[in-house]
Amino acid sequence: MEITAAVAHRPHADFTVEKLSLDGPKAGEILVEIASVGLCHTDLAAREGIVPIAMPAVLGHEGAGTVVEVGEGVTKVVPGDKVALSYNSCGRCPTCTSGAPAYCHQFMPLNYAGVRPDGSAPITGAGGEPVNSVFFGQSSFASHALANERNVVKLSDDVPLDLVGPLGCGIQTGAGAVINTLAAAPGSALLVMGAGSVGLAGVLGGVVQGCETIIVLEPHESRRRLALELGATHALDPAAGPLPDQVREILPIGVDNVFDTTGIPAVIEASLGAMAPHAGLGLVGVPTDPTAAINLSLMQALIIGIKIYGIIEGDAVPDEFIPRMTRLHAEGRFPFDKMITKFPMERINDAIAAQERGEVVKVVLTT
Repeated sequence: MEITAAVAHRPHADFTVEKLSLDGPKAGEILVEIASVGLCHTDLAAREGIVPIAMPAVLGHEGAGTVVEVGEGVTKVVPGDKVALSYNSCGRCPTCTSGAPAYCHQFMPLNYAGVRPDGSAPITGAGGEPVNSVFFGQSSFASHALANERNVVKLSDDVPLDLVGPLGCGIQTGAGAVINTLAAAPGSALLVMGAGSVGLAGVLGGVVQGCETIIVLEPHESRRRLALELGATHALDPAAGPLPDQVREILPIGVDNVFDTTGIPAVIEASLGAMAPHAGLGLVGVPTDPTAAINLSLMQALIIGIKIYGIIEGDAVPDEFIPRMTRLHAEGRFPFDKMITKFPMERINDAIAAQERGEVVKVVLTT
């Protein structure tokens, strides 16, 4: 079938919106008409070559839409169902079968290879040439996408498809890190470093968990204000002084959990001085330098019992966690929509520019 998609042809170049051809669903696959898709840092990292995927490519991995057709053997959804699309996993390896699909042994090939497991590309260009796709099992910067039964999440009929796409990755990552991984306790103190969409989702997770103190570190004043609106109790400017000093003016004992979305070693190292005994440190920020490392005092780690977690996708099982987030949103307890700005798909390059200028927090592209 003919589809419209935003195509990345080379690093550091604009996306181009083009007419392409998409296969029908094979066994286990699901054809989805995309209503909206979140714009995530990982999409841009793939376009710039930081995440390895050959070009031309159709990216996009926070899709939401309606099932059009299902392939042989699919039982989870039927045509007409509303769905959110998340990361792909095999469902058979030890981590998948133990409830940790974000650490699937086949995560890299299933999400980054750009082709199906059989080596075929479901999207082709006007001349019949293959276009790398299947990005995170979906490639949803498009009017239609092929997903798999493993990475499709059925939604209730009242869920707003123009909002829920980012629940499939970025917001799932931030909220899940605080709710699932750090498991912040009611009455505890949480420090969130970086108030982009993932960090702000962490703030929302802290509110859901009943944290008494939620401190956000963020250089942009507008994002500090939004963090306070979403439930943070304090919003710190890194230019106002050393992080440990600022935190301990609020809580002399320090915080129980730190959630880093910056990936900046100096920021992470500074947070170690703001921790209470037996504190947890959750890391999701991707460093610009893949060899980046932090200096950790082994004596300090032993004395206060630091726990460090590397976190993928918020340790979430999408079939369980995405519906939970939609229910919380419907109850008014998870207002992630306050961080979203919508752009039509044909303005994807304008949306990227606005996000890079810090004018918007989370972009959702609508088709």
